[in-house]
This record gives sequence, structure tokens and C-alpha cells, in this order.
Amino acid sequence: MDYLFGNLGIAIVLFASTNVDDIFILLGFFADRKFRARQIVLGQYLGIATLCGVSAVASLISLVVPAAYIGLLGLVPIFLGLKKLWALRQGREEEDDPEDHEKASIGHGNIIAVAAVTIANGGDNISIYTPLFATRTIDEIAIIAIVFALMTALWLAAAHFLVNHPTIGAPIRRYGHLIVPFVLMGLGILILHEAGTIEFLGRL
Repeated sequence: MDYLFGNLGIAIVLFASTNVDDIFILLGFFADRKFRARQIVLGQYLGIATLCGVSAVASLISLVVPAAYIGLLGLVPIFLGLKKLWALRQGREEEDDPEDHEKASIGHGNIIAVAAVTIANGGDNISIYTPLFATRTIDEIAIIAIVFALMTALWLAAAHFLVNHPTIGAPIRRYGHLIVPFVLMGLGILILHEAGTIEFLGRL
């Protein structure tokens, strides 16, 4: 029993410490009228699953991806932020076109966008998850994966609750789409800087 609780505790602390900033990203997505809740949920799970999958594979072949290369993922949120900023400048974000909402509800682009931002934001997590998975059995990795899935659901529920809260949600929904582009671009620059990618590119 202590063995089980020990692994549960490790998984909870690991997820919370490496994904705490995801809450703010999810708030932005839920506040964006062009994203459906289903798309955000699927995209977030796809992103988390990709990070864990890459880490598990890396641990099996004892491969640790150089941080500078992982940092290139920071270009993804920068691109998305610039795209949203351009849309705001053109005034398209302010429109509430039912046809756009219908297209958004059936398209896969938003799912990929959420997944891409999740992967970019958690790219450095690979260097943390890899050595952990390398020292765990398959059963222990399975426990960690289950906890990660449950914690992802908790993160999504918390962000959705805050956005739809009668008091807190109103300003988030009203101004969230204006802030998101700058949050995404700032996140991308932070990823590039912390991973040493900017210095790496400067030496090329």
C-alpha cells in the first residue's frame, strides 16, 4: 500500500509542478469563442499524451533530447500568438459569426492548436519525465499515466469553472481573447530563452 501511495504522490507532485502554468493557457482557450470545450479537452489530452509518450520512448532508448532543440517548440505559441494578434487587428476576433462557430465545432485545426501549445509549453518536461520513467517499472509508469490523465481532467475542470464563474468568468470572457496573443508570444519567448535556443541559434 505504501508503494502505491508513494507512486501516486510522486505522480501528483510531478504533474502539478510541471504543468501549473497550463492553467493560464487553458483559461485563454476556454475564453476564446472560436474554441469548443471538446476541442480543448481533446487537444490538451493529445498534448499531454505526446509529452508522456516521447518521454517513455526516450527513457527506453536512454535518449535525452537536447534542450536547445526542444526549445524550438517555442516557435509554435509565438506563431499562434502572432496569428491571433493579426486577427484582432483585422477585427475578426470581435465578430460572433455563427458560421465560424459551426466550422470550429467540426474542424480539427483547433484541437491541433491546443495540442501544439501544450507540447511547446511542456517541451522541457521531457527532460524531467525521461529519467523518472527510466527508473520505473511498467506498472509504475502505468500508475503515473493514470494520475496524469486524472490531473489533466482536474486542470481542465478548474479552467472551465473559472471561465464560466458568474463573477470571475465575465472579465475573463470579455478580455481573455485580447490577452491570449501576448500570453502565447511571451510563453514562446520564455521557452526559447530557458532552453538556450536563442543562444544556440546565435552560434549558427
